[in-house]
Amino acid sequence: MGKQYSEISEKLQQFIKDQKIYFVGTATADSRVNVSPKGMDSLKVLNQNRIIWLNVTGSGNETSAHIQQNNRMTIMFTAFSGSPMVLRLYGKAKVIHINDPEWQTLFPLFEPIAGARQIFDLTVELVQTSCGMSVPFFDYVEQRLQLKDWATKKGDSGLKEYWQAKNQQSIDGIATHIVDKNL
Repeated sequence: MGKQYSEISEKLQQFIKDQKIYFVGTATADSRVNVSPKGMDSLKVLNQNRIIWLNVTGSGNETSAHIQQNNRMTIMFTAFSGSPMVLRLYGKAKVIHINDPEWQTLFPLFEPIAGARQIFDLTVELVQTSCGMSVPFFDYVEQRLQLKDWATKKGDSGLKEYWQAKNQQSIDGIATHIVDKNL
């Protein structure tokens, strides 16, 4: 049932583009494992072994904290319609902050999303598909707009204040460097 590949084929790239949600998993050697759902138009396949995704302001900042200490990342997609499949991309990631030089090159690849705070750049080392036959069908209605509306209302200064108050550490006390890298 499960198959492994060294790169993301064109067929799998199309599968990724068709998905409305994906999940990101990270952890340090001794932190809690974080699995975070992501949506919006926030992920781009750059080539067969490189994915970038735009991270927007949220209540936590676990992924950033984890990647700065342990760069392992897994991204998972699953088919909620059509033929069943689960796709996992395993690799090494780096976090790119607003003031990092790579931001200027990568950020324009995305439609602007209010509250953008980091880009994650994943070098994919292993691609794995599995059956997904137990994943239920779900109908996509639309993207939620609450986070975008909240970030727009906060504005740049309000977001920076929020980052200082809420996004500087993971739940395990690991630094995210959001303030010193983004302000």
